[in-house]
Amino acid sequence: MTESSAAAWRWFRARLAGLRFAPRPRTDGVHFAVVRTAVVTDSAAALPASWVAGLGVEGLLSVIPMPVMVGQDIYGEGEDDIRETIALALATGTPVKTSRPSPGQFEQAYRAALRQGYESVVSIHISGDLSGTADAARLAAARVDIPVEVVDSRTVGMALGMAVQAGVEAAAAGAGAAETAAAAAGQAGRTRVYFYVPSLEQLRRGGRIGAAASLLGTMLAIKPILAVEGGKIVPLEKVRSSARAVARLEEVVAAEAQAHPGTSVRLAVHHFGNPAEAESLAVRLAAALPKCPPAQISSLPAVLAAHAGLGVLAVIVGRDSGAGASLPGSP
Repeated sequence: MTESSAAAWRWFRARLAGLRFAPRPRTDGVHFAVVRTAVVTDSAAALPASWVAGLGVEGLLSVIPMPVMVGQDIYGEGEDDIRETIALALATGTPVKTSRPSPGQFEQAYRAALRQGYESVVSIHISGDLSGTADAARLAAARVDIPVEVVDSRTVGMALGMAVQAGVEAAAAGAGAAETAAAAAGQAGRTRVYFYVPSLEQLRRGGRIGAAASLLGTMLAIKPILAVEGGKIVPLEKVRSSARAVARLEEVVAAEAQAHPGTSVRLAVHHFGNPAEAESLAVRLAAALPKCPPAQISSLPAVLAAHAGLGVLAVIVGRDSGAGASLPGSP
């Protein structure tokens, strides 16, 4: 993780640092914030493994890996060579497909939460219009004895990740399932995803472009800027060159970030196979938005990279609720 990315995560660690946790109430007179609700998500949330591991609360958050099929081989998020394998496959024309996790994987996570003393689970997932993951979670929820509330975030990447963070923060403060789910859904609704892809081919092959299908007839002549709206990928603008597309992406992001005065905004930048370009984009966004904290920069999760393809640049714009939550760079 780069220094700028590390800085972008410090706010959340600070929110949890003052709490002492226990899944069950204490009887020895020591005061603990009782964590009653566990959170489960999928690897499309783009949360760094080191951040998840560093939460310091046993079982508070579980991340279910989403499978990626390269040729005849199946990989799970977190395997060391999966991004390199996908990049090589895309460059050579080897078929790359994705699938939802099995209901059994979710069932195991929910049962683990029950064994660890949690009273309920909130399961927060990639948009149901882009994946059947939330459906798999619902199937698993019907098989376990612990109450599970499934949240379809209607988004992807760190937009989903920010929703998960909001849910984790609520759960860490002792919220029940309904309040935790509401916190996650609320943050998802205040977060926008904008991205540029050099080619629509992978999105077309995976059936993920939906309304963007109208762009296909001219895909060789245009460089599309896309967005996630209502849980679906939609075309935002048609631009005639890569350089102009990236410049326009910056303008769209800056306008979104400045559209809500009085609220704190944080950014995340995703890439696949083009880290230097992502770093450069983040630097320019920092110059354009001096009041925003440094953008968190990360490679797309494998399950999203498989559809976006090489050279993608995505920017996530997340707004604070305005209820006083601390964000990076806040006092």
